[in-house]
Amino acid sequence: MLNKALVSALLVAAVAVAPAPAARSTSAAACTTSNLVVWLNTTGNGTAGSIYYKLELTNQSGHPCSLYGYPGVSAVNLSGHRLGSAGGRSTVARPRVITLANGATATANLQVTEAGNYPSSACRITNAAGVRVYPPNQTASKVVPFPFQACSRSGPVILHVSAVT
Repeated sequence: MLNKALVSALLVAAVAVAPAPAARSTSAAACTTSNLVVWLNTTGNGTAGSIYYKLELTNQSGHPCSLYGYPGVSAVNLSGHRLGSAGGRSTVARPRVITLANGATATANLQVTEAGNYPSSACRITNAAGVRVYPPNQTASKVVPFPFQACSRSGPVILHVSAVT
C-alpha cells in the first residue's frame, strides 16, 4: 500500500504537469467591413501643403466589435480604380485595441497632401472621386465619395493615415 507522503507527492506532480486552462479573450471580435459605416468628416484642418480630415468608422453590427491598427487608404477615380500610390501610415501614435459598442465611432486622421506640391512629371495631377478605405486588418473595402486632386502616377504618396483611436 502506498503511504500518504507518496500519494501527496504524486498528486502535486500531476497538478504541476497538467495543462493550464485556456486563457479567455475579453476583447470583442474584430469589426468587419460589412458591419462598418465608413465616412469622412470634411471639416478639415489645413497646414502648409496638406489638409487633415477625420476618417470615421461606425459600428453598425448590433454588437460590440474591435479595431486595431491602421486603415488602408488610396485615391480612386469614378470607376473605383486606384490612382497613384496607395496611402502611407502616420506613425505618430502607437496602435491600440479600440472596442466599439454598437453605434459607436472610431476615428483615424487622414492627411491629404496637395498634389500640386509634386512636379507634374512625377505626379500627373488628376481628379479623384473618393478614397478607398480598408478597415484595419480587413481585405474588403468601402469607397468614401470625396473629390480632391490626386496623382495619377505611382511615386508620390499624397495620403497618410493614422492608427484608429
